[in-house]
Amino acid sequence: MDWLTFFLLFLKASLLSTGGRGPFPYLYTDLIARGWAVESNFAEALTVGEISPGPSGLWVISLGYLTAGLPGALLASLAIVIPPLLVLIVVRIHDRLKSFPATAGVLDGLVLAIVGSGVVVLASLFASNGVNVVTLAIAVIAAVLAFDGRTPTWALLAGAAIAGVLWLP
Repeated sequence: MDWLTFFLLFLKASLLSTGGRGPFPYLYTDLIARGWAVESNFAEALTVGEISPGPSGLWVISLGYLTAGLPGALLASLAIVIPPLLVLIVVRIHDRLKSFPATAGVLDGLVLAIVGSGVVVLASLFASNGVNVVTLAIAVIAAVLAFDGRTPTWALLAGAAIAGVLWLP
């Protein structure tokens, strides 16, 4: 087993997920493809994670142990701890730099980049599915409610999904 690759796969899964069972699809795809895990490893690891006290993401450590023994558990532990530590470091740096005008400019630029990416995705969805009045109305209403800031994201997504199911063919 290539220990560096093993660690990097767990780190990737941790970095690209939001915790809990979020790393599952990445780890499942990567470990099964390399023959380092079988489906029963995932079932056992998730079961251990569910019955264990503490955060729900600890199943990843069990998976590391089941696939590579103690070294696997230690590498998986390290991989799931690094992303939160990186967040703490970024917050600490931001706290020191937030009073500088350049910091505000960079953050404003990031917001614009994220909004621009969203617009590109929305435009490609419209282009691939065709634009009609109902789709456009759902998007505009969701955007207005999102910019208002009082409607939770989950409610926007649920409302748009329900509207799409009810009024789109």
